[in-house]
Amino acid sequence: MTVLDEAHARMLVLRALDQLGGPRAVYRSPRHPFSPAGMRTVRVDDYEVRVRYGEISSPAVAELAGFVFEIRDEELILLFAPPER
Repeated sequence: MTVLDEAHARMLVLRALDQLGGPRAVYRSPRHPFSPAGMRTVRVDDYEVRVRYGEISSPAVAELAGFVFEIRDEELILLFAPPER
């Protein structure tokens, strides 16, 4: 696997979200706290994208190779990026 840049990571996360019904299905789908269905792992190409559904007190988040994005209705907000190598 090659080192990801932010644009490629964002595209992979969006593809993973499409497999789960789109960003709105993840952002607007509160689960019970500690629910085993509160987090899903989706494989896109050679990468695993971990998606945590939004709850009342916590945002929906996607993690991929050190990148962490907050999931909103219409956008992904970069929260963390891996350190420069």
